[in-house]
Amino acid sequence: MKRLYFVAILLLMFIGVKGQQQPQYTQYIFNPLLVNPAVSGIENYVDVKSGYRNQWSGLLGAPITTFFSITAPLGHNFVQGDALQVPDNGDNPIGRSFVQSYRAAEPHHGIGFTAMSDKAGPIRQTNIDVTYAYHIGIGPNLNLSAGVSAGITNISLDASAISVENSQDMAINNANYSQIKPNLNVGVWAYSATYFAGVSVQQLVPQTLSFSTSSVYNQGKTVPHFYITGGYKFFLSDDVSLIPSIMYKIVQPAQNTIDLNMKMAFRDHFWIGGSYRQDDAVAGMIGFTISSFLSVGYSYDYTSSNLNTVSTGTHELVLGIHLGNNGGSGAQRGF
Repeated sequence: MKRLYFVAILLLMFIGVKGQQQPQYTQYIFNPLLVNPAVSGIENYVDVKSGYRNQWSGLLGAPITTFFSITAPLGHNFVQGDALQVPDNGDNPIGRSFVQSYRAAEPHHGIGFTAMSDKAGPIRQTNIDVTYAYHIGIGPNLNLSAGVSAGITNISLDASAISVENSQDMAINNANYSQIKPNLNVGVWAYSATYFAGVSVQQLVPQTLSFSTSSVYNQGKTVPHFYITGGYKFFLSDDVSLIPSIMYKIVQPAQNTIDLNMKMAFRDHFWIGGSYRQDDAVAGMIGFTISSFLSVGYSYDYTSSNLNTVSTGTHELVLGIHLGNNGGSGAQRGF
């Protein structure tokens, strides 16, 4: 394998076919903490989520992503979060009656922690971040939060998985196969019982990406990822709600992209949905709120790009555990 081919692999892994360096998620809208730290502590319970994503299944070296997140409020006397919340105990507790009685949150803090591992071919990226947000009510039914997350990113290369024509190739010879970089993300989130909107930036501080000690090969850089998200909750009946949502992603110098999503929930215990990712995939989603303590979601992406000739699609599974979600909006469930 010639040097040029190896460099091309690095570019594809780091930059991706559309220029996105951060992993993508089909069910991000049900765990927005993955892209916006301002949702830290938005619920009045401890929200734990764990997920697994097998992207482009069937393609050798395709991305495998796992993540874990936990977030909790600090404070008391504030109501439940936004239109995406998991219901507490009771009979359809976030139906129309909840919307009619919803009041903006008391000022409070939120904290969280996220860990993510994304492996693509011989390259693995691991992010570990702590998150913080501050929430205030800015109207009778409207809240605003601002958040930040900071931590470290480890980029590692499994050199044993690479074959080169010249073992002394400076692209990898005496290279730094494991590097730790600082990471900083910021965001804002506006929310009520029926709608939400947010803006966030990941990888705010650019870093050099290179495994070589030679200046010839250290031209790679991380770039900021901008996310603009919004959605609205409609009630088709007392038992059925519909949430259309959108995400607009800006990652220069790549083309800007749009994700369109739709979720239909039945008595907030069972939901189905669909997603369209511009020039990439269409997806189907299904989920269950088994109890106020436990929820699970699954999605399948059908690849609409040219990769569909070598891929059988993408599978994503997300498990949610909601500690202290005991019912009674406005009840104290903070630390």
